[in-house]
Amino acid sequence: MYKMRVGVLRGGPSAEYEVSLKTGQSVLQNLSKDRYEVKDILVDRSGQWHMRGMPVEATRVLDQVDVMFNALHGKYGEDGEVQRFLDSHGCRYTGSGSLSSAIAMNKALTKGYLKDAPFKHAPHRLLHKDEMSKQSVIMLFQTFPLPCIVKPVNGGSSVATALVTSFDELLYALTIAFTHTEYVLIEKYIVGREATVAVADGFRGEDLYAFPPIEIVTTDSSLFDYKEKCGGNARELCPAPFTRETTDALLHAAKHVHKTLGLRDYSRSDFIVARDGVYFLEVNSLPGLTPTSLLPKTVEAVGATLPSFLGHLVERAYARK
Repeated sequence: MYKMRVGVLRGGPSAEYEVSLKTGQSVLQNLSKDRYEVKDILVDRSGQWHMRGMPVEATRVLDQVDVMFNALHGKYGEDGEVQRFLDSHGCRYTGSGSLSSAIAMNKALTKGYLKDAPFKHAPHRLLHKDEMSKQSVIMLFQTFPLPCIVKPVNGGSSVATALVTSFDELLYALTIAFTHTEYVLIEKYIVGREATVAVADGFRGEDLYAFPPIEIVTTDSSLFDYKEKCGGNARELCPAPFTRETTDALLHAAKHVHKTLGLRDYSRSDFIVARDGVYFLEVNSLPGLTPTSLLPKTVEAVGATLPSFLGHLVERAYARK
């Protein structure tokens, strides 16, 4: 029996290289070996592709797969670049297309596309690295409400994201964030309960299936940062103990984000549930699939398995022309 050849693309030249390795490893382990011939495709930090442990031209890899499972995160893998490359060579792949990926990766662009959405946005400001000076930081400190969140405009896994409560923290957070990006987003810190909702196209017979919300309860921090996300220290309550009204609002919001941005296959949106309503934080067009990631937890919460979900994504990608 012919087995579909699935390349698992992982690694990549981004700050989320290690997370991508773990996501890719999870996909490699959980894709059915009875249905698929699974190939490990590593992209190193310099952007060089590898197969069977050897450097190889990317175009040669594409001739040896039927579908590419995109397990990359961050720059190159999630910002539309690798999607444009795969599209230009007619290679089918999991996840969103190039334009939608680029929009979702840029938090400022995302907010613009969602400005008329039926949920709230925290007051925010965009700062370019050329505007970075002690005087500009003083002005920002004097005019922007604290506490606030500082984060790169185009990044994931909360890399270089910081909760700021003082001038020194603001200066330090901006300095670190600008090592990752040319633009930094400063948002008012919204007090509330953090929630995340995953959605998937065509899952369980629905055009767009929304998984139960997860509430994230951090340990010794007020922020679900890179350490909390990747270290598995936070508590994740799934399904989250929200009221029916709040749950419905979160499910509707996640679907709205996915549809409005034109995302494909699956996505995960993050929110804050505050006293005055639901606030949108950001969307992940390629959510993590590591053992400590949130998406596998919500998949299991509805009685599905990670192998079946991954297979669903592969089959959808293969069916596309």
